[in-house]
Amino acid sequence: MNDSKLSRRYAKSLLDLAAERNETELAYNDLSLIYATIKSSRDLALFFKNPIIHTDKKITVIEKLFGANVSALTLSFLKIITSKKRESHIEGISRSFIHMYREMKGITTALILTPVKLDDSVKAELLTYLKSETNRKVELSEQIDRSLIGGFILRWGDKQVDASVSRKLRLLKMDFSQNLYLKDY
Repeated sequence: MNDSKLSRRYAKSLLDLAAERNETELAYNDLSLIYATIKSSRDLALFFKNPIIHTDKKITVIEKLFGANVSALTLSFLKIITSKKRESHIEGISRSFIHMYREMKGITTALILTPVKLDDSVKAELLTYLKSETNRKVELSEQIDRSLIGGFILRWGDKQVDASVSRKLRLLKMDFSQNLYLKDY
């Protein structure tokens, strides 16, 4: 079974169960924590993917790492996944769950790349623009990229607005590389 397909199926089942128990917010917070933890620790990701380590050892590590920080539903879910030898997919399941939760709540994420930190007024203006474009609630994350020189790159969904100086310089370079005065026959 394809990893993304498997991840979506497990995430959907957890989302349905959490919705049935009115614990979707709690499960979202738990899986955001789990995803961030695995994403930040390469050793933990490799630990879950290692087939030599016994399942009982992995369950013990899950209990110690997440036992006090996640709900009983999420902890049980992690134990079931591990007992079924699917622990290598926990990161993908968490990512799929977060995506499905945001879709269910009508939240879209946007990323703005700028060479300097944005003012709060500019962020507010961007959020209103994105909300009008998407008709959804928008979570805006900001990254600083000095290579842009000036301007910005805005990404949301499958769209991108590139108004950076570096892009304009690349376009100028391509225009100047063509000799308009020589005829090609």
